[in-house]
Amino acid sequence: MTDKPIAEMSFEEAMAALEGVVTQLERGDVALEQSIALYERGAKLKAHCADKLRVAEEKVEMIRAQEGRATGTAPAEGL
Repeated sequence: MTDKPIAEMSFEEAMAALEGVVTQLERGDVALEQSIALYERGAKLKAHCADKLRVAEEKVEMIRAQEGRATGTAPAEGL
């Protein structure tokens, strides 16, 4: 586990840290208090990743709008 604050992590760093948390929790060999702390960290990492994805999606939508292309999501059937 890194000491880097979650707010300073890139999406990739946060995902890797979240995968590490999930692995530790799935093993089930950590004490209850540590499990709670890991779960809390995992929730924060998940929220950070979701926020990073939201920001990226907004940037893509802005680019699409600037190009005069339709914005929003498109049904997969048309691809």
